[in-house]
Amino acid sequence: MVLLGEIFPNFTANSDIGQIKFHEWIGDSWAILFSHPNDFTPVCTTELARVAKLIPEFEKRSVKVIALSCNSVKSHIQWIKDIKAYGEITEANFPYPIIEDESRTIVTALGMLDPDEVDSTGLPVSARSVFIIDPKKKMRLSILYPATTGRNFDEILRVIDSLQLTDKHKVATPVDWKNGDDVMIQPTVNDKDAKSLFGDDIKVISLPSGKPYLRSIQQPIDS
Repeated sequence: MVLLGEIFPNFTANSDIGQIKFHEWIGDSWAILFSHPNDFTPVCTTELARVAKLIPEFEKRSVKVIALSCNSVKSHIQWIKDIKAYGEITEANFPYPIIEDESRTIVTALGMLDPDEVDSTGLPVSARSVFIIDPKKKMRLSILYPATTGRNFDEILRVIDSLQLTDKHKVATPVDWKNGDDVMIQPTVNDKDAKSLFGDDIKVISLPSGKPYLRSIQQPIDS
């Protein structure tokens, strides 16, 4: 099991585009590794089609995307035709690779198996896991969904926006934040440093405790 901030394990695996050496494939980019329970299933088909449509948004953020399941490369290649048809994807090449893990080596090491979901042979399949990995190969987010719940990849994009913003500026993003909304100054930044960093446009929200910890500013814009 990988903890937040730890180096994400490197591995070598086969995919529909050939062998993947994970860290080498990531390069200097951000990356998303997400797993699905099974090829040729309804929720998984909708998810992978949605991600394919969102690839331009991930590319804007310098994020590479890769999928994984316990199915074979042959199965992935056949299933991609269905995903493209469902998602009305007209590009000749599918826009991101899908890893095979029939041996369940990767999903076991990363804690991605769902014991309540099994394939036709009775073996457990991968849950709907999502990992966000930064260019230093550190894991920055981990989410685990049950097989019956499809993911919201707009939320994944929102998290990436937050991670990339807060890596550059001493701010934090509040509940339901979207790119462009006001942000909070991190509590570790004292008032003097906050003024030096963000100027006089700091809004301090009055609270019954009298403690001035809710300090908001407009989202910093990178020059």
